[in-house]
Amino acid sequence: MAKIETQRREFLKYSTLGVLGLVLAGGVGLSPYLVADETRLRPPGALAEDDFLGLCIKCGQCLQVCPYHAIELADWGKGHGMGTPYIDANIRGCWACEAVPCVLACPTGALNHSCEKAEDIHMGIAVLTSPRTCLAVKREPIPAGYNDKMKEFIKNTNNVTEYEREMLEKFDNREGDACTLCADMCPMVNPLSAIAIVTSSVGITKPVIYDACTGCGVCQEVCPTSTPSIIIKPRVTYTEQYKGEL
Repeated sequence: MAKIETQRREFLKYSTLGVLGLVLAGGVGLSPYLVADETRLRPPGALAEDDFLGLCIKCGQCLQVCPYHAIELADWGKGHGMGTPYIDANIRGCWACEAVPCVLACPTGALNHSCEKAEDIHMGIAVLTSPRTCLAVKREPIPAGYNDKMKEFIKNTNNVTEYEREMLEKFDNREGDACTLCADMCPMVNPLSAIAIVTSSVGITKPVIYDACTGCGVCQEVCPTSTPSIIIKPRVTYTEQYKGEL
């Protein structure tokens, strides 16, 4: 009987250690996802990432009031900010509503209420990361079906708003035109102060980013190449990105 009891204790001891080991190993394996630096594009007015994560209560109010359905909530595989709002500009950028309703809806100040209009938005900066695939650089026209992704987004969206319908109308009859979509669709009040299609002295035509770029992500959303040639670097300023060109 004593031998059986001893064996039982040994079994429990090593079983417990084994379970703890698996938990710790899992924690190490998952840690890059749980504590990795956040590089998501946050909604307008988002505080510095640590402050944002500390204040955001994951209520989803910003998501509910966004008239373009641009805001999503992060799932467990998106880093340690599970449940926090972000924008995936590959799917839908921020169309820079003039009243910035997402900020007004934030009850904690995680989205800073000093961001009162589109010009106050500073989410990141646009960067032409793949000039070789850019249709403007290649002098290739806008292809047929380029806006199928946007039509599909609208089709699968409940409560489509008038803002989204108006946005979609801007893409009508553009197939075959020279590609200037990133500049044409920029939602800023004075878009030419944020982005323009420029031909250099040596004849290279490409998007050029200026200091009024807010990093809204619309240029990334509307880019018709299979992988967007222009992307947003979240929380990067114009000076930080282009300081060597100033």
